Amino acid sequence: MSLSVLTNNSAMLALQSLNATNKALESTNLRITTGLRVNGPKDDASTYAIAQNMRGDIAGMNAVKTALANGSAMVNVALEAGESIAELLVELKAKTVQGNQAGLDAASRTSLTNDFYALRDQIATIVATAEFNGTNLLENGASGTTVLSTVDGSSIAVSAQDMSPIYLQFGQAYANLDNSSNASQTLGLIDSAIVSVTNSLAALGSVARRIEVQSEFTMKLTDIQRAGVGNLVDADLAEESAKLQAQQIQQQLGVQALSIANSTPQAILSLFS
Repeated sequence: MSLSVLTNNSAMLALQSLNATNKALESTNLRITTGLRVNGPKDDASTYAIAQNMRGDIAGMNAVKTALANGSAMVNVALEAGESIAELLVELKAKTVQGNQAGLDAASRTSLTNDFYALRDQIATIVATAEFNGTNLLENGASGTTVLSTVDGSSIAVSAQDMSPIYLQFGQAYANLDNSSNASQTLGLIDSAIVSVTNSLAALGSVARRIEVQSEFTMKLTDIQRAGVGNLVDADLAEESAKLQAQQIQQQLGVQALSIANSTPQAILSLFS
């Protein structure tokens, strides 16, 4: 092997080895910093593409979760209001039965009538305030709506359930307790209203349960997708930590090897002494 001060093959080889070690160390540091084995398409193009597609699906499912949560809140508001109305109707029935006494004195009948009107007006107030995000399912003339349930655009239909005093026929001329006859007719009206509200609550409860089930399924599906992405791109930090220590040692040895290789040409000086 010839000696030359212009060309140092040993130093070039040592430098190449050190550069490779530094590049591997940089990659390991990035994986430890980000927690990802695949940080971009340069790391693993096919895995990165698959993971990105799955991330898109997750983003879509998160949007569905938000829509389902809003839909659930909307229906729950209607349910709570409907339950309150059902309780008021029970109270109204009690007042109406009391008013259905032929021998009731005028003062008592007036008091019962005032209570009857107050409870009826409270139903109107509840219906008017049973609104969520601009949607009221209980008001007179309300239309149904839909709740997004899947990424592909499927939806759950939510029907309006009119519980307004007008719909419940409290606008009838005899809908009062002014006399025993009116009270008797009003009692039939109250019974019909109770049946109507109960059926409406059953319909709302059914759709609320459907939204709840779909929401739970979407959450589970999202978690599965996230786990799948993690399996594809997450770094094994225990393995990367072990690599880091080994590469740091290799880096130190590479620096020493390069130093030794660079000192080799100095041996030429001894030939001229």
